[in-house]
Amino acid sequence: MANKYIEKNTITSDYKKLLLKKWVYLAVLLFLTILLFVVSIIFGSVDIAINDFFRILGGNGTSIENAILFNIRMPRAITSVLVGAGLAIAGCIMQSVLRNPLASASTLGVSQGASFGAALGIMLMAVTSHTSIFSVNPYLATLFAFLGSISTTAIILLLTRFKKLKPSAMVLVGVALSSLFSGGLTLIQYFADEKVMETIVFWTFGDLGKTDWEKLAIVGVVFAIVFVYFMFNSLKYNAMEAGVDTAKSLGVKVESLTLISMAMAALLAGVSVAFVGIINFIGLIAPHIARKMVGNDHRFLIPASLLVGAVVLLLSDILSRVIISPVVLPIGAITSFLGAPLFLYFIFKERVQ
Repeated sequence: MANKYIEKNTITSDYKKLLLKKWVYLAVLLFLTILLFVVSIIFGSVDIAINDFFRILGGNGTSIENAILFNIRMPRAITSVLVGAGLAIAGCIMQSVLRNPLASASTLGVSQGASFGAALGIMLMAVTSHTSIFSVNPYLATLFAFLGSISTTAIILLLTRFKKLKPSAMVLVGVALSSLFSGGLTLIQYFADEKVMETIVFWTFGDLGKTDWEKLAIVGVVFAIVFVYFMFNSLKYNAMEAGVDTAKSLGVKVESLTLISMAMAALLAGVSVAFVGIINFIGLIAPHIARKMVGNDHRFLIPASLLVGAVVLLLSDILSRVIISPVVLPIGAITSFLGAPLFLYFIFKERVQ
């Protein structure tokens, strides 16, 4: 009896230590996010000293300083957090419900659908400006990009529902759709004139400076709704980790949860990509990094993925602006350079579970 009591106390103590470790990881990630958020604001073509940052934030800045901070730097930094976090938790849930570590917005064709939609919108509605690049209605291009990303998800979900595809087969459908949209994008570029093609290519590079406060409000509302839904169902995702049969025996409606979760993840990824262009690897690599920190418990995995995604995109944005300042490098290229080696590292170390 005494041995059982000691064993029980040992298990309880170990579990508390494990929980504490996870909370520490989340605290560290939150600290890094806040730190990089501030660094992202104060560094740029015009550096802002840390004391000036707090002075301007307190309402004592000049009109130029206020414009730089509140109209350029702050929206860009918040965009990095929301888009990085959004793509990361979308990838996390896609990987969980499909039980495939390679699932993400890019591998399922959501990003490619957005690219095709944006290119089609630019091709149809672009108007000539005074610059060498066409100026298009940003909301129109965003709408077409969003429709393209959602169309991809709708096709996958419809095939899954009526053809009874297995969750793992969704990724194969996504790969096929990615190829289809990439072919469509190539044709649009082939028939477009030089200026339109230049605009399309520029959009696909990814640009965190495209957003403003109005667009951020849209992304923020969608992010909040989807995040709350994911966290509310976190225990159900944990049950699905043990297998479909186990989850069903615990009362989880696996089919409906998979469909709704995929739709919500695609909505979040589609809105994020539609406003800033293609951002590579965030949704694929961030959940793997978070999983190595906090494990597969979605009560911790979802927030950890969120914070890792924000950290990676904030860091990428800072690097894109300081490597060869004042030139701003394409953010999509920076995330690819950071993400691809990390993903290969996990594969070669057999860390992709």
